[in-house]
Amino acid sequence: MAETCDVTKLFLLCSIIFVSASFASAEVNWLTDFDAAKAKAKSDHKLVLLDFTGSDWCGYCKRMQAEIFSKPEFQDYAAKNLVLVELDFPRAKPQSDAVKKQNMKLASEYEIEGFPTLIVLNPEGKRVANFFGYIEGGPDAIIAALEKLRKS
Repeated sequence: MAETCDVTKLFLLCSIIFVSASFASAEVNWLTDFDAAKAKAKSDHKLVLLDFTGSDWCGYCKRMQAEIFSKPEFQDYAAKNLVLVELDFPRAKPQSDAVKKQNMKLASEYEIEGFPTLIVLNPEGKRVANFFGYIEGGPDAIIAALEKLRKS
């Protein structure tokens, strides 16, 4: 009987930890469909953050992912205020022809010359900012810059 009680307590404790962890930071969803992202931004009244990246080969892109985008502070902010779009140019990761074509078109349209490059669009799809290269200062720096744009 005591063993059953201990197992039940352990199960409840694990359940609480799991549920708490899932609420610890908002789930961030990077879209790959630019048109869907623009429509979502317009309906949700959010900025669009376009991340032009070479996710599997670009050192600074990997660093931005590890030091900014993966952090709970950024993820919480993004979930509330941004529609995130990854426009990836991988060397080894598989990618559909439609995504490759879309990403090439957007790289040309936004005159992307290197990675990482972030483009910010307002909810109507108009470009309001560019960030070229790695952003120093972690999540706080990019959040501060985005917050200025959001409030202007």
